[in-house]
Amino acid sequence: MLKRYFFPLSKNASNVRYLSTLNISGKDYVSDDLTNIRQSISSHVGRNVYLLPNHPISILNSLIHSHFGPTYTVVPPKSPIVTPEQNFDSLSFPPDHPGRRASDSYYINRQWMLRTHTSAHEVEVFAEGHKRWLFTADVYRRDEIDASHHPVFHQMEGARLWSNTEISSLVEENRQLETELSRQDILIEDLTTIGQSNPIQPCHDEMLARSISTNLKLSINGLLLKLFGTEGNGPLKVRWIDAYFPFTSPSYEVEVFYQGKWLEILGSGVVAQSTLNKAGIKSEAGWAFGLGLERIAMVLFQIPDIRLFWTTDERFLQQFQPGLVTSFKPYSKYPPVTHDVSFWLPVVHEGKAPFHENDFCDIVRDIAGELVEDVKLIDNFAHPQTGRMSHCYRIQYRSMGRTLRQEEANLITQDIKNQLITMFSVESRG
Repeated sequence: MLKRYFFPLSKNASNVRYLSTLNISGKDYVSDDLTNIRQSISSHVGRNVYLLPNHPISILNSLIHSHFGPTYTVVPPKSPIVTPEQNFDSLSFPPDHPGRRASDSYYINRQWMLRTHTSAHEVEVFAEGHKRWLFTADVYRRDEIDASHHPVFHQMEGARLWSNTEISSLVEENRQLETELSRQDILIEDLTTIGQSNPIQPCHDEMLARSISTNLKLSINGLLLKLFGTEGNGPLKVRWIDAYFPFTSPSYEVEVFYQGKWLEILGSGVVAQSTLNKAGIKSEAGWAFGLGLERIAMVLFQIPDIRLFWTTDERFLQQFQPGLVTSFKPYSKYPPVTHDVSFWLPVVHEGKAPFHENDFCDIVRDIAGELVEDVKLIDNFAHPQTGRMSHCYRIQYRSMGRTLRQEEANLITQDIKNQLITMFSVESRG
């Protein structure tokens, strides 16, 4: 919801200016030059589909909880509205990191934003005194539009800490986990290295850091076996590779070979000591991981379109039961309607950000909602004399519950064009 308030320019100013406010979850936030949240995004706040017992995201969430067991604290829901300091600075993101850009993240204003990852709460949760914990939440990122991308999705964060005095018990636990995994039908390829490009943090004892990395890999390998080890076509293949994250070092990614292809599952690593220091923890170290639940759920439940996770259609939700992974059965396949939208990009003025593809996608989402299935840039043209740039996007609409009429799609596309002209001063090419 938008409201209007009057704010004087100065104490002596006779004129006033209007500032819009965003109402999210019942609270008003004054917008500014960084605000880029639209109704199609803010309407997802508070949906909490991962808390519905028979929802695939909730079922997957519970399966992961059962793997780690009752010794891990399940952190209760937290507001997705965070500060840039929580989302970036507390996790040692460099000032020029692309994730900070307004083209990549959703800003309420310069003071507040929607979290882009569950790691935004790491310092907060560690400061609450939890040494083993799991936290699931909705996260928000500006992104493309297709069957596997959505601007709102779900992540799970997991973490565990040890002190220097616990290293003997950590080593023994690792030995037991290695023995258990050696009895399972799993083939692990570890391509990771610890060195200059993926270093142990100088403040960490090397033996402890290596043991923590080993425990992380063993714990995740066990989880992957639980989730993917039932395909029955030989051993489960798991591959670990080096990665980079500002808030872990060493850092790793893990992939699973499933149904004929390698799937990227999660990012992880040894928690940056600077993060723990901010939480008031200076004598412990540990690992953390973050995984996207939709990516895994789409594979396990054979769900073809990420929009289905947000549907309220009982034909979707009634197919699933808590604790069971079952294949989704399509209940309809209505025909698509396709429209092309072409326009000259606006001239970029000094101090103004250039038009970004995510700007177009946000307008399409805001107007078409869940009717939009796919958006592709099909032409990127530069005028040979003027150098002026033109984009042409192909929008594919498809309802998941009814036949979409051509006339309705025409009106939606015209609204999209009007919004482009109004908001970005583009010039339509037809």
